[in-house]
Amino acid sequence: MFWVLLLLSAWAVAGTACTRLCLAAARAAAVDTDAAVDTREHELTLYEAAFLSGGPSRVADVAMVAMARQRRLLLAHTGWVTVVDPHGRDDLERSVIGAVGPEGQSRIAPVRAAVAASDAVGRLADRLVRAGLAEPDGGRGGVAAGVHRVRLAAAAVSVLCVAALLTPVQEGLPRHLVALWFALPLTMTLSCLVIARFEVHPCSRWAAPAGQRLLCALARRATGADDRTFLTCVAVRGVRAVGEPELRAAFTHRDQPGRD
Repeated sequence: MFWVLLLLSAWAVAGTACTRLCLAAARAAAVDTDAAVDTREHELTLYEAAFLSGGPSRVADVAMVAMARQRRLLLAHTGWVTVVDPHGRDDLERSVIGAVGPEGQSRIAPVRAAVAASDAVGRLADRLVRAGLAEPDGGRGGVAAGVHRVRLAAAAVSVLCVAALLTPVQEGLPRHLVALWFALPLTMTLSCLVIARFEVHPCSRWAAPAGQRLLCALARRATGADDRTFLTCVAVRGVRAVGEPELRAAFTHRDQPGRD
């Protein structure tokens, strides 16, 4: 009867994950109702959209790409960034220049990490949280985190099911009946994922429901081929989603063994 213990464990994992997701969704709905922000009047900046879509690292990406588009930074496909204009126009640009260092050249990865951890990004995050647009503490305990836990629970139930089928069972008990018992918690987790897919899609661990709506509205308005549309695409979808191979290579380059 060892499989029964595995079944109970599967139910515990699935039930806990689904319950936490439901509670997170209820809290998000309550915060959204009480939010003191009017989404019809608030216009997201590029930095705000970047934070709500991808967090502090995305903000660093947008700041560097924006400066590169203005020819004030050079982003090489080899993964290096070079400062052309050492005078930043806002706190984030000054953070980028400071992270590059006095030599005016650095690898992109450490600059990106330093800007993401800078005070300028921290202040941006605080403003968005106070406005009810961002999840506090990077969305820990939010709907996106709850969805991730349910996915892990579904995988755990599947593993427990396989383990139960591989262990000896009571004589005369069909193994397909054991599988059917495990299908119940698996169905519950998959049903929660399907519902969450339609209710909270697109799902960002950084944006609160009000922020999600603003992101959707911003993406719909982003049309054309100007710099603003290009930077909006970077902010909402990330550097890897843009159609410039050299820019993608600059942010994804990794040193090969033996290279300087």
